[in-house]
Amino acid sequence: MARFGFYKPDTMDAPFTLIPPAHGGTSSLLFLCDHASNTVPPDYDSLGLPQPLFETHIAYDIGAAWVTEALAGAYGAAALLGGVSRLLIDLNRGVDDPTLVMKLSDGSIIPGNRGADAAEMARRLVRFHAPYHAAIREQIARIGSGAILVSMHSFTPAWKGVKRPWQMGVLYGRDDRLARPLMKQLAAGGFTVGDNEPYAGALEGDTLDTHGTRTGHANVLIEIRQDFLTAPVMAEKFAARLKPLLDAALAEMER
Repeated sequence: MARFGFYKPDTMDAPFTLIPPAHGGTSSLLFLCDHASNTVPPDYDSLGLPQPLFETHIAYDIGAAWVTEALAGAYGAAALLGGVSRLLIDLNRGVDDPTLVMKLSDGSIIPGNRGADAAEMARRLVRFHAPYHAAIREQIARIGSGAILVSMHSFTPAWKGVKRPWQMGVLYGRDDRLARPLMKQLAAGGFTVGDNEPYAGALEGDTLDTHGTRTGHANVLIEIRQDFLTAPVMAEKFAARLKPLLDAALAEMER
């Protein structure tokens, strides 16, 4: 597996970065990382927040981009990585979701979102959210009806002072074709796995509901505890450990 550096979008205002497929684009997998980036374009003036907050989990999914890049490289598959911080707009939320633009996140008030009215929400949707989701549709159309969506996320080892028992979580909605065999393989591989933990996977209007479940494409959301992904080399090793388990789950999946 190739070693990847710290992920950053192509420019400060790019809504996403595409990792193109290799090997003639024959892989049926499409990797997604909605919360890849902690970037906020300069015209938003860091949303009025101190810079250290952008290095924390409230701004992005720590390490998720690294492992996404590593897996995409290992499979020769395409990947789409969100280009802006979820503090600006959450690319994994539906357009009508009340948490699309957060005014409070894990105890931190977001000053730059306090006055975000309907017009500002519409501007952010057009500039960042819509292009990312259009790119997902384009990649699915390129792959065809057999496209399989794998969305990569990460979660904090503890929440509100309580240690989380899971090393990984597998999230899914109505479509559990890949989730069930993946949980089985991860458990056999020695991981403590959360079944729709630490979050519920059936979120109406989210990325996988919109582009996977509603359209009939097999999909799964993989959550990885962030202490496994604190450096690129750790993410690379984790991806190498994960790949054969994902291979086995894909082989077992009902098509």
